[in-house]
Amino acid sequence: MTTLHEPAATAASADLSVWPASATEPRPGDLAVGGVPLAEVADRFGTPVYVLDEAEVRDRCRTYRNAFPDADVLYAAKAFLCRAVAHWVHEEGLGLDVCSAGELELAVTAGFPPERIVLHGNAKSPHDLRTALRLGVGRIVIDSPSEIARLAAAVGPDGRQKVMVRVVSGISAGGHDKIRTGTDDQKFGMSIADGYAQHAIARILDQPQLRLTGLHCHLGSQITGVKPYLVAVRRTVGLMSRLYEQHGLVLPELDLGGGHGIAYRPGEPALDITALARRVRAELTEACAANGLPVPRLLVEPGRAVVGPAGIALYRVLAVKRTGDHVFVAVDGGMSDNPRPALYGVRYAPRLIGRHSAAAPARVTVVGRHCEAGDVLAADAGLPADTRPGDLLAVPVAGAYHLSMASGYNLVGRPPVVAVREGLARLLVRRESLEDIRGRDVGL
Repeated sequence: MTTLHEPAATAASADLSVWPASATEPRPGDLAVGGVPLAEVADRFGTPVYVLDEAEVRDRCRTYRNAFPDADVLYAAKAFLCRAVAHWVHEEGLGLDVCSAGELELAVTAGFPPERIVLHGNAKSPHDLRTALRLGVGRIVIDSPSEIARLAAAVGPDGRQKVMVRVVSGISAGGHDKIRTGTDDQKFGMSIADGYAQHAIARILDQPQLRLTGLHCHLGSQITGVKPYLVAVRRTVGLMSRLYEQHGLVLPELDLGGGHGIAYRPGEPALDITALARRVRAELTEACAANGLPVPRLLVEPGRAVVGPAGIALYRVLAVKRTGDHVFVAVDGGMSDNPRPALYGVRYAPRLIGRHSAAAPARVTVVGRHCEAGDVLAADAGLPADTRPGDLLAVPVAGAYHLSMASGYNLVGRPPVVAVREGLARLLVRRESLEDIRGRDVGL
């Protein structure tokens, strides 16, 4: 992925290694991204606020295009989607992977070509399917046998829809049990091992309205090694071989999903995208040759690895409390705008910005403002010992699965999103107001 630039004004790479490549420290204690001081963003737009480095997003899209020149790269919208992001990834040559009618409609109304969109999900509603067919989505990934007849009926006798089948390869991979989707004991897909996937594919072949183009195999999230993907290639090609023997079926596509791991704190591992592309391509070529099959076109679905490192969350410190041996630094956001620490125990490396501190670092717990003991944004974080109310904290690697998973807990309102590029900041998504919340409450 992108590497840290080394201009004279840039801090040591070890200190900013998980920040966008444009991150600089023009003066001690100040931090700028995309040429915009983060303290100025906080003053102009308020806090909490999410900052997205447009150049970093675009550069990461290009990294994938260069690593996978003969594949379809689909941005996984669930990581974070707004109209600007849809526009950026489209301009950079990526397709789109969506999970709902809402994501699909937002993308299409922003100008994204529907034929370059894939819809999947384990429990698609009738509205999801109708919207996908009405807008002309490129492919629909069938996740369960019950979808087959339902989708065929929705397509109608004179229609045609390209579909893929999500298969479970029996591989345990990912950063947490809750985000491992390649095993047989979770809700997604149909198992290769017990023949369930093969049986469903036979049913699809009996539906002339549905054109099966390939297999979809997503293993999980935050995977930092290449080996699980290689095993998935071998097992899915094995299924393709059996389908050819049984039905004479040659599938032209294989979607290996995403789940590409990134570093949230300095020193953590991240998936090497170039190595992944090279070794997957070699494994796929070898496995197909061994089974006498043509090599299918590869699809990959990065989401977190595109927008995660491009995002920064800015918070204002509201209180500092010492309880026994613990120091709690409370900020004006929390689990309503970032539920990931509460869900997965994720750890971040927040940084004091806006002023220079000569105080020694101290171990603190950065907590949110919500009425939950589990509302912790950063456990065992290193901040200056003189951190005080009014200070600004910046949390890097905040572009994925923060705002997209945000809630209305305590009716706080979701933060805005601000894009920065070449010294300019512009609002992409406005702050959710009390008027927005009241507008949905229609009865007494």
